[in-house]
Formats: sequence, C-alpha cells, structure tokens
Amino acid sequence: MKSKPVSRQVTSQKVIRILVIIVLILVSLFLGKQVDWVLIPVRQLFSIVGLPVILAGVLYYLMNPLVDWLEHKYHVRRTWTIIGLFVLIAGLLVWGIVALIPIIRTQTLGIINDWPSYWHHASNEINDWLNDPKLSALRDQVDQWNTNASKLLSGKVTKYLTGTVSSITSVVSTVTTVIIGLITMPFILFYLLKDGHQLPKYLAKFIPTKGRASFLQVLTEINAQVSNYIRGQLTVAFFVAMMFAIGYWIIGLKFALTLGIAAGILNLIPYLGSFLAMVPSVVIALVISPWMLVKVLIVFVIEQTIEGRVISPLVLGSSLKIHPVTILIVLLASGKIFGLMGVIFGIPGYAILKVLISHLFAWYREQSGRYPDDEVANDDTSADEKSER
Repeated sequence: MKSKPVSRQVTSQKVIRILVIIVLILVSLFLGKQVDWVLIPVRQLFSIVGLPVILAGVLYYLMNPLVDWLEHKYHVRRTWTIIGLFVLIAGLLVWGIVALIPIIRTQTLGIINDWPSYWHHASNEINDWLNDPKLSALRDQVDQWNTNASKLLSGKVTKYLTGTVSSITSVVSTVTTVIIGLITMPFILFYLLKDGHQLPKYLAKFIPTKGRASFLQVLTEINAQVSNYIRGQLTVAFFVAMMFAIGYWIIGLKFALTLGIAAGILNLIPYLGSFLAMVPSVVIALVISPWMLVKVLIVFVIEQTIEGRVISPLVLGSSLKIHPVTILIVLLASGKIFGLMGVIFGIPGYAILKVLISHLFAWYREQSGRYPDDEVANDDTSADEKSER
C-alpha cells in the first residue's frame, strides 16, 4: 500500500502541529508553576464552586437515566420529573435525619471516645500473642509501630492546640463553604438534568464543521465511561455498606451501622477501601473477644465473595476495560500527586485520558498509513471467526 508523497507531507505537518501544541501546553504548565500566584484566584474560585459542581455532577449521573426513561417511556416533561425526584429525595433526607442520623451520631461519638482504649487493648492483645521468643522481631516491630503512632498523634494534637485560632478560622471557612455548596448544588443539579443533554451540541458549535462528528463521539464515550464508573461505584458501595452493616448486626458487633456505612464509603477507593474499613472492625472485635474477631473475619470473607463474584461483575462488568494492575498504579500515582481527591477521581480521570489518547492514536494510524499489518491481521481474525461459525 503506497501513499502519495503529498498526503505523507500533509500528515507530517499535522503531526508536527500536534507535537508543537503539546510542547506549548507543557511550557504553559511549567510557566504557570513558576508564577503560581496567578492561579490563586482560580483555586479560590474552585474551592467555592468545586463542591456543588462535583456533587451535582455525581447526582446527575445517578438521576439522569431515570429522567430520560420517564421522558421517553411515558412522555413526562423533564421539568415535572425533576421536581418529583427532588421532592422524593427531600423526603428521604428528612427520614434519614429523623431516623438514622441520631443513631450514626451516637455510634460515631462512641467510636471516637472509646478508640484510644480500643487501640491500647488491641495492641496488648497482639503483644500477648507475640510473646513467643520466635516472634521477638515481629513484636519489636509492633512496639515500634505503636511508638510511632503515639508520637504522630501527640504531634498532631500539639500542632492543633498551638494553632487554635487559625484552626477555628479554617473550620468556620470550611463549614461556610460546605453550607453554600449544599444550598447552590440543587440549582446546579436542576439545570444539569433539564438542559445537560444539550451541552455536547452546544460545545460542538465551537468546533470546525469537519471535526464536529469526531468531537461528539469523543464526548459520548467520555460521558459513558464516567457515568458507568460513578453509577457502578456508588451502587457497589451501597451494597457493601448494607452487607457489612447487616453482617455486623447479626454477629453482635458494636457500632454496626456506622462501621457498615464507613465500609461503603471507603469502598469508593478500588481494591484498598474494604481492607481499610476492616481496621476499626478488627480492633473493636479484638477488645470484645477472639471469637468475635473470627466472626468479623467470616463476615469480611462472605462480603468479599458476594461482592467479587456477584455484585461487581453484575453492576460494573467490564465497562471501563482497565486492568487491575493499571488501577493500582493509577491509584498510587494520583494519590501521591493529588492526595485523597486523586485516589477518588484518579480512575475516572484515567478513563477520560484513555479515550482521548485512543482517538488521537486512531486518527494518527488512519492518516499516516503506517499500520497496514494491523488492518490485515484484523481482517484475517474476522475471517477466521466467520469460518468457525
């Protein structure tokens, strides 16, 4: 397959243009880092609007399929559907505040107040198990961990006590931001549900006519990736919280509801969340009895089996098509760079980046004509599949 020199020249010019754009973006990021003060207003603006926009976006992906279904199936106007959902959510919130919040508050305060004694008792239990001379090295390591944890906790307390005024100011500022975010979030969510489906076409107006179809296709794939991830993760987290809460309640573990909810929230961190949620449960179980620890571990094994074999494959499937090793690497890298927000949003961010890069590479492969073997291999594979059928 031979291509015309002119087309090769045009393709080379396009590739060079893309490389120049990438270099300019990197240079802009570097210069922006050098004049970091310029970005302070942007960060302040994001600190104000970031919370309501993120919350509204998450709820949009949860509620939009239902709004679309009611509109197409029963021809209900979107506005009335949205208002009805808002009333339903408000009723659920009132019920949660009246019925669940007092229980969660009492259990949370109980965990916070009793945690030092729980941790001390659990450490003593572990040290008793490690009294065997053969495990002296491991016992010394546990003692070192306890010493480091005590020093870290003492340092944090001292830091907060010495900065009481600034801490109070920070807390007041944070609470104010959260309240403003919770007030403005429903309005953002309403207009997202009402007009959000028109946003891609609106953005496409700023793209040259020749590239609008590809642009809309990229937006569609990104929207599908993000929506599948958000809905899937929240659905799995709900079932995880319910399974842990019911399991802990059956075995008689203290603070069952709060520990179950914490497990569901931490499950938003792929692969690592459930194990992190086990730490307080194991510590509390150690304080009660060794048999309670065994029952907690049984609940954990049952939950992991049901989640891994039934819930996650059914809800998530292979929608993101990301290898587990890649997920772990992305979590470690994004967590190191962006902290907790990186851990939570690293995977959907990677999925978006993957869509963009795959489309860019597909365009380059088509324009350059340098991958004829792939096309032949694909044709041979499809021919073999047809012959087998």
